[in-house]
Amino acid sequence: MDLNGCEFETERLLVREWHALVTGDWQARDLAETVAELLTPAVTHALPPDWGGEYDAERARRWIADRDAEGVTLLVVERSSGDPVGLLILTDGAENDGPVGVRLGYLLVERGWGRGLGSELVAGFVGWCRENGVASISGGVAIDNPASARVLVKNGFQPVQTEDAAGMGEQLFRLDLSS
Repeated sequence: MDLNGCEFETERLLVREWHALVTGDWQARDLAETVAELLTPAVTHALPPDWGGEYDAERARRWIADRDAEGVTLLVVERSSGDPVGLLILTDGAENDGPVGVRLGYLLVERGWGRGLGSELVAGFVGWCRENGVASISGGVAIDNPASARVLVKNGFQPVQTEDAAGMGEQLFRLDLSS
């Protein structure tokens, strides 16, 4: 599935491809600096181990190139402030999820935690998927991140693997949109 062009809005969030930062309501920003500000140790602690640690612009540029090689990444901006508050990372899930599946990952800055932004972000993405014929969405959550698991369950995702996903410290979830 071609995920390029995925963008949507929710009540509090604008979500667009992260290289499209100079359009509409968005302020011109340096993407590497923005990513370095988003990827704090607290934010990345439950993500893959090689994503952890401190980021400067150069490390962020390498991280951006790696994400671009894997799929499409969307920047999440809070409407009221215009500030970036997270990332939505999308890859083609066809290998694991059938012909029209999407693999979802997301992260929010610390100041966005506990405010319902994760649930709103995932709900907005689920809506976009329904409108664009996506059959399923899957996502993994670190075992030690129950808040992210609650976000997915709240949006209709079901656990599909109850064991530690191949020793990765991850719980897998799936939402079937084809029915």
